[in-house]
Amino acid sequence: MNLKRLLVERIENRILVGITAFLGIMVLVGWVAINEQGRMLAFDQQHLGRSVEHGAELFSANCTTCHGPDGRGLTGVAPGLNNPSLFGVDFFADIDAKTEELTSLKEEIPQLQADLESDTKTLAEKDQINERLASIQEEYGENPIEQIDAQLADLQNQRQSLLTQMQPAIDKGYDPENPSRLEYLGWGGTLPAFVQTTLISGRPTSESYWPNPMAAWSQRAGGPLRDDQIENIMNYVMNWDRDWTIDDLLAVNQFAVRPGIGGGASDVESVAPNITELQGADLKARVDEIVGEVDGLEADAANGQSLYNGGLGCSGCHSNAAVAPLTELTWPGLTSGDRLSDPALEGYTPEQYLVMSILHPNAYVVPNYPSGVMPQDFGKRLDAQMLADIIAYLESYE
Repeated sequence: MNLKRLLVERIENRILVGITAFLGIMVLVGWVAINEQGRMLAFDQQHLGRSVEHGAELFSANCTTCHGPDGRGLTGVAPGLNNPSLFGVDFFADIDAKTEELTSLKEEIPQLQADLESDTKTLAEKDQINERLASIQEEYGENPIEQIDAQLADLQNQRQSLLTQMQPAIDKGYDPENPSRLEYLGWGGTLPAFVQTTLISGRPTSESYWPNPMAAWSQRAGGPLRDDQIENIMNYVMNWDRDWTIDDLLAVNQFAVRPGIGGGASDVESVAPNITELQGADLKARVDEIVGEVDGLEADAANGQSLYNGGLGCSGCHSNAAVAPLTELTWPGLTSGDRLSDPALEGYTPEQYLVMSILHPNAYVVPNYPSGVMPQDFGKRLDAQMLADIIAYLESYE
């Protein structure tokens, strides 16, 4: 009882107890705050680890028949995913960067020497030139061009040695000068998005260059897998990324092919190979030219439907509105003015919008849909007749 009075009834002790409790709470809150980031990181890593494990099980059950049990592909059946090409690895990158640097420096030296002798340069400018030449000589010796030539020759030998090591992979279809699968496909998005959207919608056009087409695996596209299962497989594939070596390259059984219309290399006369480089008024002017070319052709809507559903695989994304807008609503949405009411499309006709959307899909992205999903290289893969046929097919949904 005396202790209770001592601790509670005396105001000084009450203040002391309160201060102690407050400081204790602050220490606890601070400790939690300091460790929260690490705790959440550990949680995310655990979640990703479980996702990869589940993805491995799903891959083993559903994907190994075509892509192989180790993800390195099966010859003549389907490409490897456990593959440096899919991850955009350029084994020549360091050699080529150094070669470009030395070549530029080699071209710079004669220009510096000529500027030094020029009467148009001020004394201050010549002092700077002398400093630059001195720094080059300090690094490359009294005869820098000879040293640069020697280094360039060594780099060329290194490149040739790498090329020789790659030869077995080259014989299987690997292209060392175009090492990134996403770049030669003209994919404008990220690698995870490429893997995920391919799993969701499949790739029906692949039937023309593989024995079986890539199926649509997502329930959203009529397949058997839920969204979380699609994500698990995507995380499992992405988990293959590492410090790739030549041995990893040589272990790939099958490399991807670069399809044209209907498979194989495309021999069409490209309608607009560089349209994705244009913006604003320049883009609008080029679109006007292409619309003029298309309007002068007799379009075949049936062939357009064949290209849309098979040769180009457009329906894989546009058939269910999960990845891209519905096909059957595209033309009605344009003619009603709903889509073209966007200020970003001011001055565009429905035909102009379709041409721009097909050839330069990232120039305008429909709200609530991701950018970079649609291939960026249709300007290289289509000629004017194909484009006219596809537009005619879309217009059939009046």
